[in-house]
Amino acid sequence: MDRLLRGIIKYRNTDKHIMLDQFVQVKNNPTPKAVFFTCMDSRMIPTRFTKTNVGDMFVVRNAGNIIPHSQHFLDEYTTNEPAALELGCVVNDIRHIIVCGHSDCKAMNLLYKLRDENFASKDNRRISPLRSWLCTHASSSLEKFHQLEAGGYHNPLIFQSETVLRKIVAYIDPEDDFCIEDKLSQVNCLQQMANIASYGFLKRRLERHQLHIHALWFDIYTGNIYYFSRQNKRFIDINEETVDMLSHEVKKYYS
Repeated sequence: MDRLLRGIIKYRNTDKHIMLDQFVQVKNNPTPKAVFFTCMDSRMIPTRFTKTNVGDMFVVRNAGNIIPHSQHFLDEYTTNEPAALELGCVVNDIRHIIVCGHSDCKAMNLLYKLRDENFASKDNRRISPLRSWLCTHASSSLEKFHQLEAGGYHNPLIFQSETVLRKIVAYIDPEDDFCIEDKLSQVNCLQQMANIASYGFLKRRLERHQLHIHALWFDIYTGNIYYFSRQNKRFIDINEETVDMLSHEVKKYYS
């Protein structure tokens, strides 16, 4: 806490006045461009690696950047994630949703271990909110990963897209650059796109192409950020050589 308190003092002496000016600029006309779902991992600082600023994004964080499927909610039972989707996309008319996973994700590392039935038993879930969260809301990611395993990590996976008739075809780490758990992390990232599309209050916007869902993946060991390209059917490293191609794809498919 001492470090945080002294950090606040440093902020008061350096960035406070700059941020206040930015708050004034967006006070009466905030125009956030995206709802950004990512992991709560302390190494993930999305506003830094996207160079976004005050008023640019709604950021939602949890263990494993998971957005529960709508099938888990009956009557008025819900969680923060769908409430954030409604606040961002319905109340504030935000047009882009981004799911961002990352390498060495502790939640995904644990999810991989939960393939063991004893480790994932009801007794163990009862004493571990994290295991319960993953078993309940990330089991679909694990099922997709099992399909990837069964195909020798070479066959493409098919994910539900924004509408019933649209599908996402994805080759996961075709160059085999990443470890097993990181492959699972990428699968999980794409599964969240399908989960988001399951919410009825977003259906009309998705069908009319007024709302778009994207996936990013951050490699914390290299600092490289990958965008899932539907055109290329895989995560593409965003760099000086690929950015124009990816930008063209975004304008073509999501404008």
